[in-house]
Amino acid sequence: MTRVALPSRGRLRDEVITLLDHAGFSVSAFRGADARATIEGIEFIEMRPRDAAAWLAAGRLTAAFISTDIAMEFELDGWPYADLGFAKSDLVLAARDDDERREAPEFAGGVVATHMPAVTRRWFAERSIDVTVVPMGGALEGVCAAGLADAIVDLRETGASLVRNRLRVVEEMQACQARFVRTVESGSELADLELRIGAALDARQRQYLLLHLPPERLDDLTALFHGLAAPTVLPLSERDDLVAAHLVVERSDLWAKLGALRDIGATGIVALPTDAVLP
Repeated sequence: MTRVALPSRGRLRDEVITLLDHAGFSVSAFRGADARATIEGIEFIEMRPRDAAAWLAAGRLTAAFISTDIAMEFELDGWPYADLGFAKSDLVLAARDDDERREAPEFAGGVVATHMPAVTRRWFAERSIDVTVVPMGGALEGVCAAGLADAIVDLRETGASLVRNRLRVVEEMQACQARFVRTVESGSELADLELRIGAALDARQRQYLLLHLPPERLDDLTALFHGLAAPTVLPLSERDDLVAAHLVVERSDLWAKLGALRDIGATGIVALPTDAVLP
């Protein structure tokens, strides 16, 4: 059985469920922790991302939706993966505001608390900085604010929790996001799932653009937007002075170049969302 782990709770779970729904999978059977559902030949199992990474490393799962930091902690960062572009955060080294140490090497001989002991030990070892790493399961900011730890290694999303505890970032260690990780041998088993996820993710960045344009300005249009290959150009009924152009564009490009479209004579501009894009 092809087994894929889903996050059982939190923002990461919500985003993954939304992505699978967008990719055409029935998500009504997903109910949270320990729930299982077989959909289109794949058994999806909901569990904590740390547990998913452990079972993936043990060879009991085919793939898992986890995150960059979890993949690094369980030494899965060299496995086949796809970054998903959501649930973004930064893994940071942080210390108290009033600590005079401003760079990582200055914490040599100190104590660092973290949820990511393996990643933290490797990061400091790679820089030949000798620290004592204390693994923790609870909140980290308090132990640093109280002086039990000289620094912490933790995920920062907004930075608000650091500010509340009068902590500051010493160094950004790794940009993190949601990630789909699979075993090396599972390429054919997961080909359809990966294809659909990729098409859904690509569609989030694109829009389908329709417009009318004088035919002599088509070269100007392609200079602005190339489309997937080239614009589709169609005649308009009883109009020789205009043609209809259809093309797929980057969402960010469209808004930045909307005025340029007007400048080349485009009218009747309509932008539609895309459900799937396969270049």
